[in-house]
Amino acid sequence: MRRRWWGTAAVVAAGVCGALVVQGVSGPAESAGAGDRPGPVRSTARTAALVTAADGAAARLGRRDTKPFSVLGITWAEPSARPAGTFQARTRDAESGAWSPWLTLDGAGGQGEAGAVRGGTEPVWVGPSDGVEIRVSGSGSRSGKGAGRLPGGLRLDMIDPGGGAAALEPAAYALEPTGAAESPAPSSPESPAQTTPEASPSEPSQSPSAEPTGSGSPTAPGETTSPSASPSASASAPPSASPSPTASVPTAPPSTVPRPPITSRAGWGADESISPEEPGYLPGGRIKAVVVHHTAESNDYTCDQAPAVVRGIYAYHVKQLGWKDIGYNFLVDKCGTVYEGRKGGVDLPVMGAHAYGFNSETTGISVLGTYTDAAPSKEAMASVARVAAWKLGQYGVDPTGTTTLTAGADGTNYFGTSWAKGAQLSFPAVHGHRDGYNTQCPGDAFYARLPTLRTWAGGPVAGLTWKSVSGAGLSGSTYYTKGGITVTWSATTPAALVTRYEVLVDGTVAATAAGTATSAKATLAAGTHKVSVRAVHQSGRTATTPAATVVAETTAPTFPARPNLSLRTGTVNTTAVPLALRWKAADNAALKEVRLTAPVARTYGPTVTGADHTARSGAATTWSLTAYDQAGNTGAASVSGTPVILQESSAARSGTWTTRSSTSYLGGGSYSSSSRNASLSWTFTGRSAAWVVSRATTSGQAYVYVDGVKAATVDLRSSTTRYRDAIWTKTWSTSARHTVRVVVVGTSGRPTVTTDGLVYLK
Repeated sequence: MRRRWWGTAAVVAAGVCGALVVQGVSGPAESAGAGDRPGPVRSTARTAALVTAADGAAARLGRRDTKPFSVLGITWAEPSARPAGTFQARTRDAESGAWSPWLTLDGAGGQGEAGAVRGGTEPVWVGPSDGVEIRVSGSGSRSGKGAGRLPGGLRLDMIDPGGGAAALEPAAYALEPTGAAESPAPSSPESPAQTTPEASPSEPSQSPSAEPTGSGSPTAPGETTSPSASPSASASAPPSASPSPTASVPTAPPSTVPRPPITSRAGWGADESISPEEPGYLPGGRIKAVVVHHTAESNDYTCDQAPAVVRGIYAYHVKQLGWKDIGYNFLVDKCGTVYEGRKGGVDLPVMGAHAYGFNSETTGISVLGTYTDAAPSKEAMASVARVAAWKLGQYGVDPTGTTTLTAGADGTNYFGTSWAKGAQLSFPAVHGHRDGYNTQCPGDAFYARLPTLRTWAGGPVAGLTWKSVSGAGLSGSTYYTKGGITVTWSATTPAALVTRYEVLVDGTVAATAAGTATSAKATLAAGTHKVSVRAVHQSGRTATTPAATVVAETTAPTFPARPNLSLRTGTVNTTAVPLALRWKAADNAALKEVRLTAPVARTYGPTVTGADHTARSGAATTWSLTAYDQAGNTGAASVSGTPVILQESSAARSGTWTTRSSTSYLGGGSYSSSSRNASLSWTFTGRSAAWVVSRATTSGQAYVYVDGVKAATVDLRSSTTRYRDAIWTKTWSTSARHTVRVVVVGTSGRPTVTTDGLVYLK
């Protein structure tokens, strides 16, 4: 199986912000869900001393076989040492036998935990491995002492985190050809503002002690094994249970916001036998800030594998570095599951080891993965915000505000700001590890999202947007409804941080919905109203959308001009006689549209007052219209009509007319005349008439008389030949008896007139 490596592993210096790297592989594995386990998952640690060169400037461990392991780190004897050398390792895949590229670990020391017995790099998950090779080159300590020399007691620490067959594999390091860790340019610093030094709470200092000796026989030359204590040693009460208040154990204060779900230490399989020491609590008894971390480097782990990742961090911190417990107070995976970190009670101010110089006034939350190029998932961000809000809410700290922390040690942050022990420094109440220490943690992409995280944690609800109103029509910027509406909105703050949404009508709550809702119904009384949506954050802060104008009204639209039909010009067929349908609709508020529902379906805008259609001759047709206003009120009207074709043969004739036959003519025939004053007349009872002719370039002119009065002179000439063409129309306001007569003018050079009958509408 080929393994992929990206980037460089971060270090444990000044608390933890690290390089745990995971990727799923096939094979059996224990369940790693969020529920509590029946017992601990024990790990086994092995060590192998590195051989240091005589000048102390280099060290190595030759390529060798090992017992299976999945986690490694390089440690040294002096916990306070801060080496600036290059630490590199490569491992052999236990399944494929392939060797990985060299991966580079940042070599800063592991300061920040009282009683630590060793310093070391951050643990790296390398997946199931059975071979290893190490090389280290020195470039002096970060304190400037011992230039070129490495710290003493260098060794490789290998951990099998237990839990059956390993089910994780590395997927996060890129080969560093030069061995130099990348240092991206700082961006958007939240550097602390230094004020006059004052007396500070005591920040636990390094207290080196003898390195613990492990039991078990060597498994390879120079390699020793340190297994966990016996199972019986870890059978205890749930570690997440808060101890009863005593002189040394503070009382858990209530928070201003709800506690989020948290997976207990038993839930991720903590072996409590390896960290029997009692927890410590903040000397001031209160949390003043939350420090945000990432564990780095890969985000390829599955959520079922996350508990194993947490166990790997725990075993390395405790068994290899000699810390009393895991450094972080809380850990969060990319699916948003929150894990209890350091024991002592999740609702108490437990002293962690995550922010060197500031552990005594903060709590630490770390997201599993690396977030240099990509920000954490929304689920992870939401969980960090919830934990931060809950913990700060216990002590009245606004997550969106700033706080003053007292430096427990000299320090310099990622942005180059330095301070002395005892300095009073201003930090955002929720800030990144890099703000208080020279580390890239929590990654550029995550750091850029901290303003969003603060808003999510402290409120008000962000991104609240009025989306739409159903049950109402929109005209311009005003909504119209008959009374009942459904308001829809959206927000970017996760629902878990929202207490409720309220629909306000004229400033009064008309409807309430849960924080998970995106819509709510309300009923309005007749009249004009201002409607808005208010979001109530769990902090109590509110955000309100701009008010929309909503008019409630129940008056139906009308047709001031009733629908009417008339014949129009165009080509006539027995199945399609050209008609014009006209109407005028109106509404006292806002007309939306007019719909023709029969004999065909059409929809017209509010300003449209007519449309062209066709109808079958000889068939009575009802044309039904419905007007809709924006509120949904309706008004209906209709008109009926029957187009009738009168053939030319039914006309009264005078003068000479010739019969022509063609399928192009209505009924297969027509009359044609070139005789001046030859005429045809039709008498009918109706309200609209149209004269139908055939036309060509040689066609002449005709006079049209209506009820004995000359109405028009019509020129039949056309550049193209046209048949059955309704060339002239006349419409009356009411149906009555009328006579239409056409008379041949006898136009010079083109006297011919060909008629195809008359159409009237009854």
